[in-house]
Amino acid sequence: MQCALAVPRLPPRDAGTPALSVVDMHAGGEPLRIVLAGCPEVAGATLLAKRRYMRQHLDHVRRRLMFEPRGHRDMYGAVLVPSELPDAHLGVLFLHNEGYSSMCGHAVLALGRFALDFGLVPASPAGTREARVNIHCPCGLVAAFVECEGGRSRGPVRFHSVPAFVLATDLMIDVPGHGKVVVDIAYGGAFYAFVSAEKLGLDVCSAKTRDLVDAASTVTKAVKAQFKINHPDSEDLAFLYGTIITDGKDAYSEEPTTNICVFADEQVDRSPTGSGVTARIALQYHKGLLELNQTRAFKSSATGSVFTGKAVREAKCGDFQAVIVEVSGQAHYTGTASFTVEDDDPLRDGFLLK
Repeated sequence: MQCALAVPRLPPRDAGTPALSVVDMHAGGEPLRIVLAGCPEVAGATLLAKRRYMRQHLDHVRRRLMFEPRGHRDMYGAVLVPSELPDAHLGVLFLHNEGYSSMCGHAVLALGRFALDFGLVPASPAGTREARVNIHCPCGLVAAFVECEGGRSRGPVRFHSVPAFVLATDLMIDVPGHGKVVVDIAYGGAFYAFVSAEKLGLDVCSAKTRDLVDAASTVTKAVKAQFKINHPDSEDLAFLYGTIITDGKDAYSEEPTTNICVFADEQVDRSPTGSGVTARIALQYHKGLLELNQTRAFKSSATGSVFTGKAVREAKCGDFQAVIVEVSGQAHYTGTASFTVEDDDPLRDGFLLK
């Protein structure tokens, strides 16, 4: 006999700890947990200041949502906050297993739909087929363009990045277990090291995920130890987020090029990685392998999902020659939840297994 509850209600919980209400989505298989309610106010005059405040004072919220038993080591999240930018419809702080990212492309694709469907942008005139959503990310203002019908999202989303640029090419890095390896470093809202899988003795399309994770993590640690990351605008953005292992097919082709991104604490992106696509387009344009408005497809070796990207115009970031990159992909809703805490739970703030 099935037991049906007439009115949904929350289970016994600590009365002094608000339930965290979320909407779950994914883009290309990479999850996004969006906080609707229950997060304390995040103080700070700027978005980067809010990011610092959340890290120092509200990190338990991240751990409760990202870690087991409510999440898992590859969960990703977003806390929506007010923005100081007059053109922004919303500000966002990105959460992962290690801390707080400066940019997340798959999250922007999902948040574009979410912002439109949950009324965070003004209603579009009747007949509008694409709505613009200005999302203030820690790296800067990103414009998302959401296909819509009757004021509701439908179909794919595209976004225009912050200026993306190349920090270093053909960098020789001593990678333990692999010797000297040629690495490129590029920025797409976050900094990534790019390396061809064959330089690591792997095939990105057929290797075991564990082997790719181990190799990418080793590269990340080696680059951090041997090369200093700088960003012309803010020290808050000057860090290596992860390593993207590619199939080495950087020359233009109509066929997809495959990669896998390992970021934060060995977290594996299930999608082709939106900010990684941005940085990889900037790298290919910098090397003369792509022209403006020449579209490439990028495939995730983890799930087979595909994003597309193209450089739409040239720009500057400090003294760096840069490009604005358009990334397109599809996001989907997967559910809603309310997460609670009991005051006698020794694992209330979560845990991770290595």
